[in-house]
Amino acid sequence: MTIGGKATGGEGGDSDLAGLLRRVAARDEAAFAALYRKTSAKLYGVVARILSRGDAGAEALQEAYVRIWEKAGDFDPAKGSPLGWMATIARNRALDEIRRVRPTSLEDMPEGFEPAASPIDPLASRERSEALAALLDCLGKLDDEKRSAVLLAYYHGASREALARRFGRPVPTIKTWLHRSLAQLRDCLAS
Repeated sequence: MTIGGKATGGEGGDSDLAGLLRRVAARDEAAFAALYRKTSAKLYGVVARILSRGDAGAEALQEAYVRIWEKAGDFDPAKGSPLGWMATIARNRALDEIRRVRPTSLEDMPEGFEPAASPIDPLASRERSEALAALLDCLGKLDDEKRSAVLLAYYHGASREALARRFGRPVPTIKTWLHRSLAQLRDCLAS
């Protein structure tokens, strides 16, 4: 339906979305906000069908929009619809999230699940405690930002892109931080 020459409704037409994408490619923040309003419900549906946890879906959607902001200039209307292009980005981001190896939380386990009891080995517990103390000591020798980045990446499973946004640094800088920090930890633990 149109009112006064403008399309109404949640999504807008392909030409409206293509125009918004062109403006987003020129770094028009108002166009990006309009694009988000018109497409976020549809793209969240794409992500939610793949990811079962709502918080993971919301994060994947946010990362998809970051990618849309960065790649808007790559959209080619001759190759497909704007919504289809954005849905592909959202779908790929959700699939990347599934592929990321992370421990299963207890909330994701079926009801009645009982973890297997491990035999008590006091010597192994002592060795683990000493290794943990050594690791914590070595982590304490890292700069605050780098220690936080390492813990967020390897303990909490944060992506490099998420770390780049959090620390306000480019992804290659985050990769360098993680690489050098792990080397420093390895050297510290070896001594």
